[in-house]
Amino acid sequence: MKKSNGHSIGAGDGDHPLAPHSKQSYTAAATTSLTANTDDEDMIDITPRSSPGDLIGGSSGYHRETVTESDTERDFAPNQRAMHHHHHHQHQHVPTHSAFGDPMDGALSFYGSSEVHDEIPGIGQYEDFHTIDWQRDIARDRMRHRYIVKKRQDSLWDLIKGAIDAGSGWLCVLLVGIAAGCVAGMVDIGASWMSDLKHGICPTAFWFNREQCCYPDKQSVFEEGNCSMWKTWPELFGLNRTGTGPNIVSYILYILWALLFASLSASLVRMFAPYACGSGIPEIKTILSGFIIRGYLGKWTLLIKSVGLMLSVSAGLTLGKEGPMVHIASCIGNIFSHLFPKYGRNEAKKREILSAASAAGVSVAFGAPIGGVLFSLEEVSYYFPLKTLWRSFFCALIAAFVLRSLTPFGNEHSVLFFVEYNKPWIFFELIPFVFLGIMGGVIGTFFIKANLWWCRYRKFSKLGQYPVSEVLFVTLVTAIICYPNPFTRMNMNELIFLLVSKCSSGDSNPLCDYKRMNISTGTSFIEVTEPGPGVYRSIWLLVLTFVLKLALTIFTFGIKVPSGLFIPSLLLGAIMGRIVGIGVEQFAYSYPNIWFFTGECADSNLITPGLYAVVGAAAVLGGVTRMTVSLVVIMFELTGGVRYIVPLMAAAMASKWVGDALGRQGIYDAHIALNGYPFLDSKEEFAHTTLAADVMQPKRNETLNVITQDSMTVEDVENLLKETEHNGYPVVVSRENQYLVGFVLRRDLNLAIGNAKRLVEGINSNSIVLFTSTTPTQNLGPPPLKLKKILDMAPITVTDQTPMETVVDMFRKLGLRQTLVTHNGRLLGVITKKDVLRHVKQMDNEDPNTVLFN
Repeated sequence: MKKSNGHSIGAGDGDHPLAPHSKQSYTAAATTSLTANTDDEDMIDITPRSSPGDLIGGSSGYHRETVTESDTERDFAPNQRAMHHHHHHQHQHVPTHSAFGDPMDGALSFYGSSEVHDEIPGIGQYEDFHTIDWQRDIARDRMRHRYIVKKRQDSLWDLIKGAIDAGSGWLCVLLVGIAAGCVAGMVDIGASWMSDLKHGICPTAFWFNREQCCYPDKQSVFEEGNCSMWKTWPELFGLNRTGTGPNIVSYILYILWALLFASLSASLVRMFAPYACGSGIPEIKTILSGFIIRGYLGKWTLLIKSVGLMLSVSAGLTLGKEGPMVHIASCIGNIFSHLFPKYGRNEAKKREILSAASAAGVSVAFGAPIGGVLFSLEEVSYYFPLKTLWRSFFCALIAAFVLRSLTPFGNEHSVLFFVEYNKPWIFFELIPFVFLGIMGGVIGTFFIKANLWWCRYRKFSKLGQYPVSEVLFVTLVTAIICYPNPFTRMNMNELIFLLVSKCSSGDSNPLCDYKRMNISTGTSFIEVTEPGPGVYRSIWLLVLTFVLKLALTIFTFGIKVPSGLFIPSLLLGAIMGRIVGIGVEQFAYSYPNIWFFTGECADSNLITPGLYAVVGAAAVLGGVTRMTVSLVVIMFELTGGVRYIVPLMAAAMASKWVGDALGRQGIYDAHIALNGYPFLDSKEEFAHTTLAADVMQPKRNETLNVITQDSMTVEDVENLLKETEHNGYPVVVSRENQYLVGFVLRRDLNLAIGNAKRLVEGINSNSIVLFTSTTPTQNLGPPPLKLKKILDMAPITVTDQTPMETVVDMFRKLGLRQTLVTHNGRLLGVITKKDVLRHVKQMDNEDPNTVLFN
């Protein structure tokens, strides 16, 4: 309860090169919310006399500060109310804010009443990062909650307001789920219609895609010639459907449509929302770990990412829309959290809504609500209490239900490629399943290393200066290469569906060109299948497709359009799995009497190549992202194959082990490191034997900048603020006895001194600054400035002999901004989050200067 309210500026480190330290930015970033009490000994009063409505709504003072720090667009921050100040007698202690940020009746605020309209520098730039103080924000929410519970007994209206406050989290995730389902439905419908627009149009109803156009006649989609309702572009120009001339016309128009869609997508991203490119999952992980990227989850990013995603998928680029759906859902969560001040004005609480929103993103991307919750828990979220688990579950459920109501996939199932196998798998098949897992780990690691090499080259070469040109070049190459091969030409979702589906007689799918025959075993007949020429031709085309798609994905992931990685990874794995499955099937056909098949193949061919495609897809996706539990759940929700959980688990674990052996980072962690985001990964272990004294600043022979509790003047403190750029200062007893009293933030000092000079009579440069409650007996000079209210009297401390392993754990699990280092109670130094990140890099023999942005 004693914690002061508000955020840190920067990562809480002493010399954060990106943190704004100018006087203007501190006045713009107004106020920590601290309590006012006439008795100096009381740090906080949990029953302030401000109006209950304001308290339930959260802290206006806090929100003024988040105008500078919030990760939303600026226009989401409502204008702050001006505060009215009343002059008190010069010897009276100056009270500060209440615990919840609203000034108490008749109280004089330390902090300025000026409206924040100043232009805040650095909006929309990657460098503009701040950290949040998890402990302080959670403590603020606890105090707010206690106050509401206490007020419930006063009146029926307070009871109703308490109930509304208690249910606001559920209402918020309900709205997020509904909105995420609607947006996902629109993206799916738009992307499938524009993808088919490259091939032709439905003249009877131009808003139908090819599947909907052909659906009334139950005609096949795979062969264009089989659907009379659908008109190709050559037909609309009066040519035949097939032939050399029509093929050339189709080829040219395919390329032109692709270039048009890609240029639109890249231009929109560049002009309106630079943050809308990529998948967004590395940044979402960073934001959920407690950092703020302004504008990354704003309304422009949401709009441009949704439109750009439809365009980039329609352009035929080798990317998926599933990863970006997490970013889109998080934008929706961020926007809706501002309807509920409990979440909008408390950054730690807001991250509970964002965790639920990311679960809804995966839920609508795959139609896999349980997988979405596990994905948020395993891969994205940093802080995931049980309450957030329930809300994520509810949010994912609502999102999947809304999407199911819109039926964007045009079939009776709400998942991307539903398959229904009814054959059991046999024990022998675990060998090829584990082999697929090993191959998935190898392919995933190769992809990560190649993609990182290319992204690093793009970042540090002139190529990075021409993002739209790069997008157009990649699109042109993709369209030229992919059109001739029917497997690369078709939509990736359709191709995966072909690969995972089982063959039945009469299929037009070339993968199902089997000769079927019955063989007598003496007592019964076994139906066996021998591959025909179509299968052999398809295998060669699939090998070519695999090589092309792998190469194209390496160069496509990271270009400046919205792009995901799930579908390309699933496709690569499905191709590999289908080829292995056909091989195993032929092995069983050629040697049906080997001992491990005996008794298993009693009535028909037991091997299902489509199952191998599912397992292979899981293996490669696991190799790329290093997911395990959530991956298996997503895959069996995706395909409806619950009886195949064991094969999926075997492949996922093999993929994870092989991937970790070849390279420890998944694609998202690798991109976090590449971009220099300050992220402490909770999955990594700190295995070094250093101590806190080795990492703290300053080193033992350097001087430590401190403030004494009762012997420095206002001028001394102002000089210290000018000469140093630290974001906070320890307060000690005296220069000689450097025993720790507390910790004070730079911003609070600036605001407190500036406003006291302006509003309190007699305060000048010679006034003594006091961080104690006792006033000097002989005070002949100007009145002292009492600042005990802004002092954090219980900062987190460690001793100089604390192992760094423990310190790193504290930073991860408590969400610390800094910790103070003491020895026998005497202050020695400070360890900030940036110091920890740099130390981890140094211990791993990496460049410590990559922690923050270049």
